[in-house]
Amino acid sequence: MPLPFEHIKADGDLRILLLCDHASNYIPPEYDGLGLPKYSLDEHIAYDLGAADLTRLLAERLNCPAILSHFSRLLIDPNRGIDDPTLVVKLSDGNIIPANREVDKYQDKTEWQKRIDHFYQPYNAAIHAHLDEAIGAGFSPIILSVHSFTPIWRGEDRPWHGAILWDRDPRLKDHMLDYFDKQASINFGDNTPYSGRLLGDCLYRHATRRGLAHGLIEIRQDISTNRVGRAEWTEHLYHVMQAALADPKTQRQNYYGSMSDINGRP
Repeated sequence: MPLPFEHIKADGDLRILLLCDHASNYIPPEYDGLGLPKYSLDEHIAYDLGAADLTRLLAERLNCPAILSHFSRLLIDPNRGIDDPTLVVKLSDGNIIPANREVDKYQDKTEWQKRIDHFYQPYNAAIHAHLDEAIGAGFSPIILSVHSFTPIWRGEDRPWHGAILWDRDPRLKDHMLDYFDKQASINFGDNTPYSGRLLGDCLYRHATRRGLAHGLIEIRQDISTNRVGRAEWTEHLYHVMQAALADPKTQRQNYYGSMSDINGRP
């Protein structure tokens, strides 16, 4: 079985780390597609379409490291906390996931723990180890997590081309909004179509708890799956990250805490 993560450009600029939690739709053969038809595994319920390609392009443009998952979020979602009921999702966009019906810590705990041990934890451990090394070398990496979202949800058009999701740390968010406010042709959202205030998610675990500047970028999938669109957004994000790198506030650890954990530093 291949590694559950991909670590690229590990020797790149340690001031930045890119993450891609939903990079892959890979499900090991022994899981028989979790009981889903093959076409379902090529859709957004299985992974974030175009996000991995955009992450790789941006890592090359910034010459910075990136860590990408190599398993479908239908198997287990690395952007959820251990106690989140959607860690192993049972229903996604109207699709029942047959092989997940009893996989949780109250029913089939053996399979639940197996997926944590074989997929979720190795991905987290790779991020943790990289950050330990970078911080040990004197860097406080800015973390950007790359995701994508569907143009239509439950029959409603989503007008945003992209959006920044964030919690209480405004450092990267401020640079994102400042840049995209100047792009008249781009409808850029702020904590939409989702919220960045999710207890125990990947950025909570690795950025909020370490006091590292961070944000989650969402790109609409008609852009992220288009070669020209990916190239354009790679340039947009390159300029945002260059501005963030020039800001001394992003270059040090500062514990803002989380709206989901109001006690401050988790």
